[in-house]
Amino acid sequence: MGSSPGMGRSKRAHFLRAALPCLALTALQSGPVAAQSLTPDLFNPNRGGFAAPETLPTRRTAGVPQAPSDALPALPDPNADPRKRQQTPATSRVGQVPTYGLPAANGASGSGYDSLNRKRQQPKLYPGQPKPKRPVGPGSPVPPATPDRTLGPPRIAPPPSETAHKVPVPPAMAGNVPGQPLRRRLKADDDAFGAVGDYAGSFLIKGGLELSAGYDTNPARLNKPVGSPVYVVAPDLLVASDWERHALFADLRGSFSGYTNNMPATIDGFASPSPVEIDRPDFTGHVDGRIDVDRDLKLTSQLRLRLATDNPGSPNVQAGLQKYPVYATYGTTIGFDQTFNRFQVAAGATVGRTAYTDSKLTDGSTFSNNDRDFNQYGGVGRFSYELKPGLKPFVEIQGDTRVHDQAADRNGYFRDSNGGYAKVGSSFEFSRILTGEVSVGYSARNYVDPRLSQLSGFLTSGSLIWNASGLTTVKFATDTQIAETTVPGSSGVLVHTYGVEVDHDFRRWLTAVGKFTYGTYDYQNQGRNDKTYSLEGNLIYKLNRNIWIKGTLRHDILDSNQPTSSSQGTVVMLGVRLQN
Repeated sequence: MGSSPGMGRSKRAHFLRAALPCLALTALQSGPVAAQSLTPDLFNPNRGGFAAPETLPTRRTAGVPQAPSDALPALPDPNADPRKRQQTPATSRVGQVPTYGLPAANGASGSGYDSLNRKRQQPKLYPGQPKPKRPVGPGSPVPPATPDRTLGPPRIAPPPSETAHKVPVPPAMAGNVPGQPLRRRLKADDDAFGAVGDYAGSFLIKGGLELSAGYDTNPARLNKPVGSPVYVVAPDLLVASDWERHALFADLRGSFSGYTNNMPATIDGFASPSPVEIDRPDFTGHVDGRIDVDRDLKLTSQLRLRLATDNPGSPNVQAGLQKYPVYATYGTTIGFDQTFNRFQVAAGATVGRTAYTDSKLTDGSTFSNNDRDFNQYGGVGRFSYELKPGLKPFVEIQGDTRVHDQAADRNGYFRDSNGGYAKVGSSFEFSRILTGEVSVGYSARNYVDPRLSQLSGFLTSGSLIWNASGLTTVKFATDTQIAETTVPGSSGVLVHTYGVEVDHDFRRWLTAVGKFTYGTYDYQNQGRNDKTYSLEGNLIYKLNRNIWIKGTLRHDILDSNQPTSSSQGTVVMLGVRLQN
């Protein structure tokens, strides 16, 4: 389709209007026309390369010192540290790109974001130190608590009073040095002033020696008191094995009580019931061994020794003695301990002997005590069942035979006998507050001589420890024994003993101990009954782990239904204990 005549004429009119002004300007121009020449400045990439420096609108003014070259100064390096740039005081900023603040990531930490992607400096680790883990981001689950580096149960933060005003433990001892091998945590020391002991191979040995002196108002327990100064030397030794399997334990304790005064040989014209020399030794020791055959079967053994004299005031003490005869009771027990899940069986065979030294009389003669020597053979069995942790009831049965060296004693009685006991009880442990064992039963003994009736009675045995508080501990103990006697016509002595002890710490270095002991002595077929009361108080001042100072005050009462057999006495002692 062609355009219309009207539209063609309109286009030609617009072209003429634009061309006429251009022709007029060309006619009025009088200068010659020249083409632009090619120069090296056309290829200059610097600012002002197409114009002369003096014609630039951003040229330097006259009052500003000129740079050595006419070119504009170079832009600052964005990677350079602005704190290390050397600024000229009179340098002009005209023509320069201004910079503000510090470059990107200039003050970023080692774990922060760096926009320049520079290489971070890695931390130096000790040999064996675990590499630190990268921090978790927002929304990540809480990581589990880091376990303690030391072995043993989880550590509980101590109260502020435990760490106040104390020298901090070095990191090497606390096991906090990075890369240090795991260190076994030491067992908590319940007694900060207790003996530490020494190791001899795999055995821990603790020893002690107690020296004390004082006064006893009635050491022989006479009806008419006769006092004497007294000194006591008491050594002790404790040895325990530190083996992964099996065990060996020894506990040896002894004492010697010496009196500077002698007792009278006669009282009211009769031979005194007390020796003239009343020095008395006392020793109790036992060595226990265990062989672990497997997890449930153990072989057990024990060696025991008891060295002592008859108690002062006892009717077994012969009149007219120069000094006390000493007796020794020693023996062994060999048995086993078998566990069947919660049911446990322990049994053993016992062999023992009791022997007396000859009595030395005030007239210089001696009297044989062979009729009091005897051998004992027997066995004991115990069956227990653990109902739940901390509660273990049991049944125990024992039987024995006593055979004397002489068939008849000094009074013509045949004292060979057979006897035993049966008792039921339970051992328990309630949150370490109340621990121990209590049992009740019945004991009986039959003699060969028909003139000696059966010796029997109610049996109580037990030991309890009650931790009333962190500073106070209460102990309760009871025991029943059937002892031999030389009293004519009496089958024996049924002895019941009950004791209570309270220990209280005023300070860790100052301890008070109170004891009360009650005992009954029933001489069957003789109608004699003796009751003993003992009230004792001790105050212990602990200088350090090796030296203690101890003061003792004790009052003893012997109440007998026989005339002129009751007595009282008070003992005051002050001593020092050396231990390691």
